[in-house]
Amino acid sequence: MTATDPLQPLLGLPGVAAAAAHARTDIDRLLAHRVLRRQSAPVSAESALRGARASAALSGSAYQLEAVRAGGVEDVVLAGALRVSAALGGFVDTWNRAPLQVLARLHVLAAADLTSANRLGRPTGDPAVGARLAALAGLLTAVSDVPAVVLAAVVHGELLAIAPFGSADGVVARAAYRLTLVGRGLDPKSVSVPEVGHVELGREYDDALAGYRSGDAGGVAAWVRHCCAAVGLGAQEGLAVCEAIRRGASE
Repeated sequence: MTATDPLQPLLGLPGVAAAAAHARTDIDRLLAHRVLRRQSAPVSAESALRGARASAALSGSAYQLEAVRAGGVEDVVLAGALRVSAALGGFVDTWNRAPLQVLARLHVLAAADLTSANRLGRPTGDPAVGARLAALAGLLTAVSDVPAVVLAAVVHGELLAIAPFGSADGVVARAAYRLTLVGRGLDPKSVSVPEVGHVELGREYDDALAGYRSGDAGGVAAWVRHCCAAVGLGAQEGLAVCEAIRRGASE
């Protein structure tokens, strides 16, 4: 962290530091599960599937998990979310170095069936959008001691607020959110499912986002707290996956 770290003031907003600490505790509890000592790969794979399903649901394409698992659902939003989820692990190293490049690739995957080929991976030409994307890239490539969940909340909120591509922006934003949690070391094995946390919080997702978009300090604080709560719920979802795998292995 430097004296001019632009994220540091967020920790002084009401309830943010405590919410971030609580999310960290929940994730640490998940990471300590004994299944992850030897079987983290199947947990990560299940987390990716559940996360894609939940992300699509948040964009209005809601399906039962078992239907998604069976592969019988034909929905362009869900298909994009699944493509993004499957590719996410390959972007972790690049995310902290060249986030705009990764965002373009995420959009290509998410929106392949939603927009014309010449629009894939290309943000709108709005100068305000370009400026905010550049500022976001600066945050992601800078050194900061602010908790990863706080940075992830800002990444998530900014991308939803500016909708830089004009299609599949929600799926891209939630993928970038997860990438930040993984890349900044909060959930290095990608075994939590924060997207499910947002689904479980229901209308609070849209209400909190409206507060973030307002730019008001109270609204921004509410959004960050909401994201911290979703990360905590996502850790509980990861624990449920671990327990299901443990039970299966013991039967």
